[in-house]
Amino acid sequence: MNGPSLVSRLISLTLLGLLFFIPPLLLLFDRPTAQGLSQLPVWLFASWLILILLTAWVMERSDEE
Repeated sequence: MNGPSLVSRLISLTLLGLLFFIPPLLLLFDRPTAQGLSQLPVWLFASWLILILLTAWVMERSDEE
């Protein structure tokens, strides 16, 4: 089998998810912008969307192998 296995890809996605949602990184986006709004909701939804899309891509590729 060429390339990483499905299990190693899913473990990598889990670690990426942990990295996205650790408190020190979240605190970077919890500061108000010039308009007075926090960027935290945008970061949370964008990172969640990235994780979902990457998971779907990994799972679809696993069907082809």
